[in-house]
Amino acid sequence: MDPIEKPRCGWARGSDLMVRYHDEEWGVPRTDDRGQFEFLVLESAQAGLSWSTILKRREGYRACFAGFDPARVAAFTEADIGRLMADRRIIRNRLKIESAVTNARAFLEVAARHGSFSRWIWDYVDGRPLQHEIASDKELPPNSPLSDRLARDMKKLGFRFLGTTILYSHLQATGLVNDHILGCFRREEVRALGEKLTWK
Repeated sequence: MDPIEKPRCGWARGSDLMVRYHDEEWGVPRTDDRGQFEFLVLESAQAGLSWSTILKRREGYRACFAGFDPARVAAFTEADIGRLMADRRIIRNRLKIESAVTNARAFLEVAARHGSFSRWIWDYVDGRPLQHEIASDKELPPNSPLSDRLARDMKKLGFRFLGTTILYSHLQATGLVNDHILGCFRREEVRALGEKLTWK
């Protein structure tokens, strides 16, 4: 079957970029801190915009935000923020840029306290992805009790611009929840990846 003809989530249309993201990344369990931080930055940047808009700028974000190294981003100064505000490769929104720096610092504090940010966030689902049964894109929730709780906890820890809707998107993207719809060819593949997770 041609890749374009495979049964997949309805939102994964409109461009080859969206198809590749759906087929290769969305829902894949991310247990590395850099990957977690990357999606926190990108999901926060997406607020009010389409995900395809952010994907098109992903390489720009990677270049501007030090390869999504939270330690380097945490050290950004006001001069760095000014530089980013002039860079057309990213969304030039001061609140989003400043939040990425603030969040990098909070991210490092969580990682230091718990061994890694990934271990901390995965504890919210006991180390295993939640497997949802969703029949169509229309049933995809904008948030959940889990993302509500995570948003409250992260706000207390100093994170900014990461509300429940943004964080639910983060949970989907990084595989803490499997929201591939029933019938999507990636649903079972992603479920199998979740079952292989091991925590030392």
